[in-house]
Amino acid sequence: MEKNIRQVVAAVIEKDGKVLVARRKPGLVAGGMWEFPGGKVEDGETAEKCLERELEEEMGVRTRVGDLLCSVPFSGALMAFELLVFRTELLSDSFRLTDHDEIRWQAPGDMVEALFSEPDRPVVQILAGRGDRREMRRGEPGRPA
Repeated sequence: MEKNIRQVVAAVIEKDGKVLVARRKPGLVAGGMWEFPGGKVEDGETAEKCLERELEEEMGVRTRVGDLLCSVPFSGALMAFELLVFRTELLSDSFRLTDHDEIRWQAPGDMVEALFSEPDRPVVQILAGRGDRREMRRGEPGRPA
C-alpha cells in the first residue's frame, strides 16, 4: 500500500506556563490518546487557515496562529505526513468539544510522553526539554533546517 504524504497541523497554546492538550474520544483514530489539537490540511488551504478552521470546528474556539514552532516528519504503517506545529493564541475560551472528551492545561514537564499519540511525542519531548532537537526541523515546512 502506498503511503499518502500530506501536511497535518497542531497548535501549541500556552497559558500561565501550561499548554493546552486534548484527549481523543474513544472510537476515533488514536482514541484515548492525548494530542496537541489540530488536523489535516485540505487542498488549496494554508496550514495556518487549516489550524484556525480545525480548532473552531473541533473545539469551538477562535484562535490566531503565530509562528511555526517546528515540523516533525512522521511515517506510520498506513500513512506518512509532516506535522507542522504552530504557536497559537486563544482568542476565545468557551470550549465546545466534538472530537475530544477532555482538555486540560498541562505543564510541559508533567506531560507523560506515552499517553500522547505517536506523532505528538517528539513535541512533548521538546516542550519538556527532554528531546533531541535534531528530530525536529525548524523553519519552513518541507525544508530541512
